[in-house]
This record gives sequence, structure tokens and C-alpha cells, in this order.
Amino acid sequence: MKKKYLAILSAVAVLAMATACSAKSNTETAAAGTETTASQQEETKEEPQKETKETAKEESAADKEENKSTDAEESTMTGEISDIKDFMFTISSDGHDYAFSFDNDKKPEGLADVKDGDTVTVTYTGTVDEVDAFDGTVLSVKKAK
Repeated sequence: MKKKYLAILSAVAVLAMATACSAKSNTETAAAGTETTASQQEETKEEPQKETKETAKEESAADKEENKSTDAEESTMTGEISDIKDFMFTISSDGHDYAFSFDNDKKPEGLADVKDGDTVTVTYTGTVDEVDAFDGTVLSVKKAK
């Protein structure tokens, strides 16, 4: 039994020493590898930053253009209106609920003329999803015939 414990203890000691030695050699290697001139470091740092700034500008311009084309596209949805509030309302269509939000000071045209339970046609720009928040503008709300 004592021989068994002694063997386990020896194995743990060897593993601990091996781990400590390998950590020391990695630190030495890393220190030796980082010995570069200041000019080499500056060149390395400047090039990726230029690319990153240009890439970011291109991506943001592309995003803005995409959002403009999405926002400019008008869509309509017909369904039963409910939960009319000062900043949003809900439309139930095809068995799903869609929330439309708007600014308090920019209420959609025709919203004051409808009440909970009316079937309405909503004209909007942007995208609406039953899970994600509405990211467009409600243009009008009209009672459906």
C-alpha cells in the first residue's frame, strides 16, 4: 500500500516539475522572439490600422446604403389591431402578433380613427418580425373594408 502511494507521489512530482520547466522555456522563447527593432514594430502596427479604418468606412457606407433602400421600400400588412398605446400598437395577422413602434410626437396617420379589434391596413417602411423589434417607420393606419 505504501509503495502505491509512493509511486503516485513520485508521478505527481515528475509532472509538476515537467510543467514548471515547460512554462519557463515558453517564457524564454517568447522573450527572445519579441526582440525586434522599434521601426519594425511601427510598420507592423500602422499597416493593419490603415486597412481596418478603410474597411470600416466601406462597411458603414454599405450598411447605410442598405438601410436607405430598405427604409424607402413601402410595405403593407392587414390584420386586427390591438394594444394601442402612445408609442406602439400590435397587429395580429396570419396567427402571429407584430408590434409596430413610433415616436410619441410622430403618431401615424389614421391611428386616432381606429380602436382595438378593428381590422386595419398598416403601411410602413423597414422590416417587421414577430421576434425582433420593429426598425422602420409607420406611415399610415387605415381601417380595412
